[in-house]
Amino acid sequence: MADRIQLLPDHVANQIAAGEVVQRPASVVKELMENAIDAGAGSVKLIVKDGGKTLIQVVDDGSGMSPTDARLSFERHATSKIRNAEDLFALHTKGFRGEALASIAAIAHVEMHTRPGTEELGTHLRIEGSKVMAQEVAATPVGTSISVKNLFFNIPARRNFLKSNKVELRHITDEFHRVALAHPDVAFHFYNNGSELFNLPSATLRKRIVHVFGSKTNEKLVPVEEATQVVNVSGFVCKPEFAKKSRGEQFFFVNNRFIKSPYLHHALVAAFEGLIRSDTLPGYFLYLEVEPSTIDINIHPTKTEIKFDDERSLYAILRSTVKHSLGQFNVAPVLDFEHDRNLDTPYAFQNKEVTQPGITVDSGFNPFREDPRPARRENARPAEKGGAWEALYSGLESPRGGDKGFSSLQLESDTITGTIFDPDTLARPAATTFQLRRKYIVTTIKSGMLVIDQNRAHQRVLYEKFLKSITVKNAVSQQLLFPMVLSYTSSEMEIIRGIKDALSAAGFVFGKMAKDQIEITGVPFMVSNSEVEGVMDQLIADCQRHGEHENLSMSDLLCKTLSRTLAVKSGEVLDPGSQLALVDDLFACKEAGLSPFNKPVYVTLTESEIDKKFN
Repeated sequence: MADRIQLLPDHVANQIAAGEVVQRPASVVKELMENAIDAGAGSVKLIVKDGGKTLIQVVDDGSGMSPTDARLSFERHATSKIRNAEDLFALHTKGFRGEALASIAAIAHVEMHTRPGTEELGTHLRIEGSKVMAQEVAATPVGTSISVKNLFFNIPARRNFLKSNKVELRHITDEFHRVALAHPDVAFHFYNNGSELFNLPSATLRKRIVHVFGSKTNEKLVPVEEATQVVNVSGFVCKPEFAKKSRGEQFFFVNNRFIKSPYLHHALVAAFEGLIRSDTLPGYFLYLEVEPSTIDINIHPTKTEIKFDDERSLYAILRSTVKHSLGQFNVAPVLDFEHDRNLDTPYAFQNKEVTQPGITVDSGFNPFREDPRPARRENARPAEKGGAWEALYSGLESPRGGDKGFSSLQLESDTITGTIFDPDTLARPAATTFQLRRKYIVTTIKSGMLVIDQNRAHQRVLYEKFLKSITVKNAVSQQLLFPMVLSYTSSEMEIIRGIKDALSAAGFVFGKMAKDQIEITGVPFMVSNSEVEGVMDQLIADCQRHGEHENLSMSDLLCKTLSRTLAVKSGEVLDPGSQLALVDDLFACKEAGLSPFNKPVYVTLTESEIDKKFN
């Protein structure tokens, strides 16, 4: 029997390893930037073209490499961070992945220029598909520059699975944020297609957060600081009033490494319980320092998930620390039984001097003297000053003749105000519909009874109205008397710019658009001023969640978001006229049985089904 098991060639093994390491261009950015940080760089420059598909270049001023190190760095399981197995459990750098550069070189055209500070000349290395094409001496600055061109050039199937340039750029920007926030002492520059997106100087953590997410972020931050034997917690959380529906500002760092932890995220949500709505998320930038031996960072290929030895204690410490910070800075409501605010000096009187009160005495007052004034007539006016209390009731005595009194008063008739519904609709019998539990509308049909979910029904009605407006492009806008200026992060502004045309077709009118602000001068007639900010936040959250699905048109996503945000919620009371109007609008839709999210809108109970209940 012939042998079946054989060793794979190196280039095939490298391509298999590349599938684990390089999922998309953002994976390359993460690896190269973390290598630059580990090299001791004080300034890192990231250059991207076409969402990373054409070019990814990282330039740093770190320690550089010798010609031998430059060549060995592209070999499998080559690293400068590990000497023995015990080092895997005491990592203070970005972690060990010996296949990173080898995997990148297996699926792209790679060029490296590197020079250590002790040498006058550096090394130029060019690799294509794991094959070294050239290695020569070159004049280059101190540090390392790695260019990755034509990613997945030799694996067309993998390249076809990449998303659009905007989506890939969004993932690259997310990785850039994570590395930049983990190292505020390092300067970062980010260029995309020749234009500068970020210029982050070396600064404190608070300034770094403000530089990344905009100037308005400064007023949102609440500092967090706690040192324990288990973990040292530092960083910032956002005030409860700035909670959003999107997941854009949630960052956990453990030993300066970005991680994702649903367990720790739940601890943050528990700390904000009662301060934010259930459908919103708090923002936070928290840095945890633990002993490297108490965590395992090798449970996930991308190193974004780690395992803690004592997660329960960490959960309790994190929740109590955030609660304490919110209460300490008067963000969360607290009770102080030792302080009486009624005894506080009003702000307007704090700097005024106390004056001695004066006393005046009427020396001519005689309590036994009769009033010399003439008797008051029945219809006389009460005296302006010093009048008796009986004067308040003058003119109210009913005459003894009985011809005048309350019987002569004329009452105004009740004015019947207009209604927004059709009078013919309101003229129908009120018993045709009724609201059940403030959630369902129950009405009768020929075959039995109809139970309608009021929220889903209104979603369907609004969805078709918005879809028609966007398709025909005849949406009606209402101009705002005072334009609204909303602030967003740079990544959120990119999303808004991408959907601006669809928003304009739906009825939104935009003014000036700055780097981190947008001006809205008009909104659709079905959107009130107070709902604009909520609609925009929900739209950004939906785009972040579903933006990678290319088959989902932006117009359809916009209509679904608007319908879900503006629809009547469960728990709202509807009068009989509104119930009838909603039922009529629902069955005038093209697809009345399903909501925009493919959920049933109503159910029918036939007369026979009701009869069976009584058998």
